[in-house]
Amino acid sequence: MNLKQKSLSLFLSLIIAESTLVYTQTLCVIKRNRNMKRKLTLLALFLLTFGINAQTFNKAKMDSLFKRIESNEKGMGSISIFKNEDEIYQNSFGFADIENKIRATKKTKYRIGSVSKTFTATIIMQLIDEKKLSLYTKLADFYPEIPNAKEITIEQLLRHRSGLYNFTNSEDYQNRMVKPHSKSEVLEIFIENGTVFKPDEKAEYSNTNYVLLSYIAEKIEHKEYSEILIKRIIDPCSLKNTYYGGQINTTENEALSYTKLAAWELATETDMSVPVGAGGIVSNSTDLNIFYNHLFNGKLISDNSLNKMKKIVDDYGIGMFKLFDKKAYGHTGGIDEFQSTASYFPKDSTLIAYISNGVVMPKREITVSALKIYYNEEYTLPEFKPSLKLKIEDLDQYLGVYSSSTNPLKITISKDSTVLIAQATGQPSFPLEAYELHKFKFAPAMLKFKFIPEENKMILKQGGGEFELIKEE
Repeated sequence: MNLKQKSLSLFLSLIIAESTLVYTQTLCVIKRNRNMKRKLTLLALFLLTFGINAQTFNKAKMDSLFKRIESNEKGMGSISIFKNEDEIYQNSFGFADIENKIRATKKTKYRIGSVSKTFTATIIMQLIDEKKLSLYTKLADFYPEIPNAKEITIEQLLRHRSGLYNFTNSEDYQNRMVKPHSKSEVLEIFIENGTVFKPDEKAEYSNTNYVLLSYIAEKIEHKEYSEILIKRIIDPCSLKNTYYGGQINTTENEALSYTKLAAWELATETDMSVPVGAGGIVSNSTDLNIFYNHLFNGKLISDNSLNKMKKIVDDYGIGMFKLFDKKAYGHTGGIDEFQSTASYFPKDSTLIAYISNGVVMPKREITVSALKIYYNEEYTLPEFKPSLKLKIEDLDQYLGVYSSSTNPLKITISKDSTVLIAQATGQPSFPLEAYELHKFKFAPAMLKFKFIPEENKMILKQGGGEFELIKEE
């Protein structure tokens, strides 16, 4: 078991218990005359068109959920739920810009991170539909200097089967990501990083794949990715709040992202010359649902291409995964302190998109909670207990570098005033919340830390995994 991959990755897979509900409807048509029959028929068509959920789910309870999350500072962001083409719920909560007291609204736009990959995969499948490219085209046709380019196919890039090292995992990425990079500089990084397995040997998530796919689309179209996005996705879907990102501008309804320490603290900002189609798109929850609705209803690519995208091989489709106990297709994302998820449920044509610019309560818990309310399942609104208050000197006993003889990964524990900070090798730092004596957690990644100061020991837990680390002298 790889501790780095299983326990400390901040780009977590969305693993959620499915929320389902079977609806029944009985329409009694009383035949009095032709006019009455016509009226009842129109009523039935109306119900079928707009969906029974829109008539029955508890909107007040849904509103209360997000009010509690905001008032307890457990998250900020925007959620949208569609039934077919109709938005039946939307809520934006928290702030787009805390310093200037700009509240989030329906028009607030967020960086969506890796949900961008669904857009990029759609663009590539459009090019394949137009015979400008094929799934079997080799990377060497475009970038022969990349390791194993003669063996790597477009499909392997799309399905994370190329074996190319994920450049966002490198130890210096946190420093590199805030600086502008030319395309040639990024390609040089890919060459230097090399490979981690042979093409098609297995599947392993790598942002490198989708940056290269973005560059390939640019070469074919002779346009920048931002222009391709407008032509192939934004205009056909009539998206009003979606585009390729630049430096965040809050006067244009763009949100900043924050991490929660003692209070919300402004996060670092990735330079958008880096992620391209792997994570550089700005959007909002409503637009994400519109895009997904177009995609899954065959309005952007052929049925054949859509079926290939939905085919799951070793947990990966093309630009998507199976989510919510494999009942939905979608993608998740994370960039800076933004987190996002977008999903389509084919069984009842429900779409749900959630984007956050400040995460404490995990986005998967928030999304599951919203789905339970939407599907009228039994659900109790969360009660948030206050964190355990510690003094600055109370934290000193935990400070240090923790490691294991069986794993090269180390975790550094430091403090910022009365907040304990953890940082794994090559990963960004994150705050820990005290909930019992010697016990801390990082809720967004479901990490729990139990310190045993008298033994210079720390127990790290995530899901079913438990790892023991010793403080270095």
